[in-house]
Amino acid sequence: MKKTLLTSLFLLSIFLTFSQGRKLPVDTTVTTQHSATINGTSFNYTATTGTQPVWDEMGKPIAALHYTYYTRNNVKDRTKRPLLISFNGGPGSGSVWMHLAYTGPKILKIDDEGFPIQPYGVKSNPFSVLDVTDIVYVNPANTGYSRTIPETGKEVDRDKFFGINADIKYLAEWLNTFVTRNNRWRSPKYIVGESYGGTRVMGLSLALQNQQWMYLNGVIMVSPADYKVIRVGGPVSSALNLPYFTAAAWHHKALPTTLQNKDLLDILPESEAYTINSLIPAIAKGGFISDSEKKETAKKMAYYSGLKEEDILDQNLDVPTAFFWKNLLKDKGDFTVGRLDSRYTGIDKKAIGTKPDYNSELTSWLHSFTPAINYYLQEELNFKTDIKYNMFGPVRPWNNENDNTRDNLRQAMAQNPYLNVLVQSGYYDGATTYFNAKYTMWQIDPSGRMKDRFEFKGYRSGHMMYLRREDLQKANNDIRDFIKRTANTGKSAKY
Repeated sequence: MKKTLLTSLFLLSIFLTFSQGRKLPVDTTVTTQHSATINGTSFNYTATTGTQPVWDEMGKPIAALHYTYYTRNNVKDRTKRPLLISFNGGPGSGSVWMHLAYTGPKILKIDDEGFPIQPYGVKSNPFSVLDVTDIVYVNPANTGYSRTIPETGKEVDRDKFFGINADIKYLAEWLNTFVTRNNRWRSPKYIVGESYGGTRVMGLSLALQNQQWMYLNGVIMVSPADYKVIRVGGPVSSALNLPYFTAAAWHHKALPTTLQNKDLLDILPESEAYTINSLIPAIAKGGFISDSEKKETAKKMAYYSGLKEEDILDQNLDVPTAFFWKNLLKDKGDFTVGRLDSRYTGIDKKAIGTKPDYNSELTSWLHSFTPAINYYLQEELNFKTDIKYNMFGPVRPWNNENDNTRDNLRQAMAQNPYLNVLVQSGYYDGATTYFNAKYTMWQIDPSGRMKDRFEFKGYRSGHMMYLRREDLQKANNDIRDFIKRTANTGKSAKY
């Protein structure tokens, strides 16, 4: 009888589980206590992970966004304690990357250059910025554990989530609720976005200010993707890749001896100057460039890129980055180089071609990030769910129309004298190149009257420069210094 009853209860629990499906609670929190030692100082902190709704105009939940919020314990005055709001990009990427490898209190178990190590897992991050700021990592709809309600079907109004302006609008509203619930209205506030997250935070800076009346102290763009340049094509978009070619070729010792014998930071200004002053005008001439200038330009591009002069001429000076990744090392062991981090190399089926078979760096990263985030959230932060953690979620098609985010940031800065900008990029990033990031920074404020509020920092690594231990320390220190310098100034917000 007892065995029959236990069997019946077990079967009932299975029935209830499957009848409810794999669903997250719309609004829930799990809190755990931890300790850290950062920059030589030990302290306790609280991790709160859970979901918070996105509501429609009628107050009905239309999505549940998963987040993880870290607060340092025993802070006497939280109003003076900054809050850092962190997004990754994609669009469609979860917040796992910066959460578990950059600014958070735990990071991946990887080697000092960023390559996977088994057994997978996490370790303490001695360089986290949690000592100077509380941090919340946000997963937009359909990324990480976040989901629209319902998850699929015609009932989902995709126009509310999956586009540049829709994304900015609902996230600004969601952040208003989060800041209110956690009593952070008086805190200095910062938003950081990586890759597409750079576009997101540029737009959020103005949306938070003009729609939510929430004023920021800082915007941090990590390897930012600016769609006013990327994927647009044309002379500027094409030419801006050359300094990245120089950096990646230097790393692989593929440059002429006169350049290779110099330090990277000694040759990049040379390549940058040539790009701005000579290459953009040359490519702009298109088919009307003289033969002599075309040959001279190809020769100079080969000098700064490590590619063959004839290959550059064959493409009329407009060299795709994919061709570079495929062919830079063709005569040096026939390896491809990574897109997001060209320090990584791969092996293709065929030596000939115009692009690599796969992204060697991304497969390497997914080795270590995927098991680590699933283990960490469930076992260390005690967030139990059968929902799959979407490293890359179903958010496409994505509406890129009416992208005014660059000017949004300019306007937000003009209206808010407290607002400062930090741009961080890896020199070996071939997807959102460091020189693209510099160009974006230059274009945000054409007048130059606010340029003293912009800061650029470069690192000898790729898109996720923080995977390299030396740059993990340096980049976190750059954020730490930026926050210390721009928070609680005691000065009036006026020109």
